[in-house]
Amino acid sequence: QRQFTLEVPTINEHGEPVSRARTISVKIPSGITSGTKMRLRGQGHSGASAELNGDLYLEITVTPHRWYRVDGLNLLLEVPITPWEAVLGAQIAVPTMGGKVTVTIPAGAQDGQKLRLKGRGLPGEPPGDQLLTLNVVVPASVSDKAKALYQELSAEAAFAPRVALGV
Repeated sequence: QRQFTLEVPTINEHGEPVSRARTISVKIPSGITSGTKMRLRGQGHSGASAELNGDLYLEITVTPHRWYRVDGLNLLLEVPITPWEAVLGAQIAVPTMGGKVTVTIPAGAQDGQKLRLKGRGLPGEPPGDQLLTLNVVVPASVSDKAKALYQELSAEAAFAPRVALGV
């Protein structure tokens, strides 16, 4: 439900054009997307009688959310994960429109990998999905002990991510 105020041109008792404020309350249907046009019958310019009032057209713009992006009825969410969650797998909490849910990060998850939460997007027939994009995030600073563990991991892991580049 949204309320907004319109400046409506009208004629005062002296026959002069003036504008007056008029507040309208509009029920926005769930699942509506940006660019949708709504027609409010009889809410436009006044006619000789209420039946002759014009229609008011609204174009809907969905305000961007701080976490989600919208793609049709799907919600897109970038989820930061740690390097060890990517390597080992993990159970993590992620926000959805219906509240927090627990998601399983598979062992060996890659940066940019997508996971789908079926039916957790915007309402519709059928409802959209929530698509998670995993972003592996490296700590900005680590303790000396953590650095030593990373050096041990570097020596132990036979992993050459640039071999496909020929270097």
